[in-house]
Parts: sequence; structure tokens; C-alpha cells
Amino acid sequence: MLAYVIRRVLATIPIMGIVAVFVFLMLHMSPGDPAVIIAGDFAGPEEVEEIRRQLGLHQPLIVQFGSWLGSLLQGDLGTSIYSGLPVTRLIGQRVEPTLLLTLCTIAIAVTCAIPLGVIAAWKAGGWLDRIVMAFAVMGFSMPVFVLGYFLIAGGSMQLGWFPVQGYTSLFVNPWEFLLHITLPAITLGVVYMALIARMTRATMLEVLNEDYIRTAYAKGVPTHKVLIKHALKNAMVPIVTTIGLGVALLIGGVVVTESVFAIPGLGRLTVDAVLRTDYPVIQAVILVFSFAYVLLNLLVDLSYVLFDPRIRY
Repeated sequence: MLAYVIRRVLATIPIMGIVAVFVFLMLHMSPGDPAVIIAGDFAGPEEVEEIRRQLGLHQPLIVQFGSWLGSLLQGDLGTSIYSGLPVTRLIGQRVEPTLLLTLCTIAIAVTCAIPLGVIAAWKAGGWLDRIVMAFAVMGFSMPVFVLGYFLIAGGSMQLGWFPVQGYTSLFVNPWEFLLHITLPAITLGVVYMALIARMTRATMLEVLNEDYIRTAYAKGVPTHKVLIKHALKNAMVPIVTTIGLGVALLIGGVVVTESVFAIPGLGRLTVDAVLRTDYPVIQAVILVFSFAYVLLNLLVDLSYVLFDPRIRY
């Protein structure tokens, strides 16, 4: 097991290198010149060229990449073209809302979706199954921003239970944090929940038709023990895989949800950086999201052995 963990950790290093190369080339080959944007509409060619030299944009692409990669390995993500602040400082100021929103979303989705998927499989073909699957289809089909505005209209403007927009840090006022994070977490969680519930139902249906499940029923094992101890445990590997892969959906949803609810997180920072063509910030945020996704998938791979003892590395 230890050897497998070391191999998997080492295998993520070239993946992260490929991601870094892809992000650098993608942004430097996209249309738009940061020097022109910084110089403004009335700047002459000399001013633009001087700014290009200051930013190092006059150098060959391979030299720019080497300089950027060297700084990256030293923990320097560059300086924001728009604000002039270090990118690491900007990300440090925005990471808490995004991290806590993501954790709350995963907690809501997993704790609701797995029981719903188990119940739907147990009552397959019945009215409970139809209700759960209808909810899953609706949740997966509805755009995130539509659901967000619907929850704002109901929970904030009609009932007045939650703030319309904004964010309060958990470490400043926990109660205000819960009020501000509830609607965004539900907005993101519904999509994620639908995906996990559908996978849980499909996997459980396969497991419930196995011989050892019929044997367990024949021995008089209570239904809840058959479902949880025998069936769900053996169905967890594909469910955990779906939870990990669903993070890609979550990252895209975070950007939209933070914009709808005016949460000052990495999603809002990404939108602002794209609108201002702030290349260093865009590169850094995409790298942070990509590296987080790679590390999460590493944890998912390592968790397989906990759910299926037949897996030996």
C-alpha cells in the first residue's frame, strides 16, 4: 500500500507539469495584448513597447515560459497587471470563501444524495423511485444561475430568511456565515446531488441482484443491514469515483454561483481577471483549480482500498 501511495504521488508530478504548460500556452496564444490594455487607448507605440519590455513580453515564448516556471517553483505566481499586487496575496484573500463553499456543497450533496440513491434502488419502479429520479433529472438539467435566482426570490426576498448576497467569514461570525452560505451551497449542491444520486441508484441496482444479497435476505438479515453493510459498501467504489469527477462540475458552478451571490471568492476573482485580461491572475487561478482537482482524484484513488478489501496494490 505504501509503495502504491508513493507511486501515485510521484505520478501526479508530470500531470501537474503538463497542466502548467497547457495553461501557459493557452493564455499566451489567446488574442489580446496586456501591454496595449495597460497603456490605454491613447498610448503610442513607444509606450506600448516599453510596457512590453517591463513585463518581459518582448522575449521569445520559451524564455517567458522558463522565467514563469522558475518563479512558479519558488512560489511566486507573479504580479497582477490590474492591481499591481502579488497574485499569491490576491488568492490568499479569496481562497477561504471558495474553500468553505465547496466543502459545504460536498457535505450537503453527499449526505442527501447517497440515501436518496439507496432508497430509489431499494424501491425501484415504485413511486419513491420515480420521485427521486424526477428530482435528479430536474436538478441536473436546471442551470445553476436559474436555481440561484429562484432561491434568492423565495428564501431571501419572499421569506426574508437569508441575506440576498454577500459573505461573512466563518471566523468572524459563524451564524452570519451560515446564513450567507446556505443558499449558495444548496444552489451548487442540487446539481452535484443529482449526479451522485443517479450513480448510487444504478450501482446499487447491480449489487442488489447479486447472489450474496439474496443469501443475506435468506439468512434473515434485516433489510437496513443488507442495504448499508452488504450492498452500499460494495457499491461505493464507483460512487466515490463519481464524487471525485463531479468536482469538475463543481469548479464551473463555483464561478457562476459566486457571481450570482456576490461572494468574494476565487470564482469572482477569475471573472474579474478575465474581464480585465489580467493574465497572471488567470494563470494562477486556473493552476490552483487544476492542482486541486488532481490532488482530489489522487485521494479518491487511495480511498478505493477502504471500501473494497479485494483491491491490493
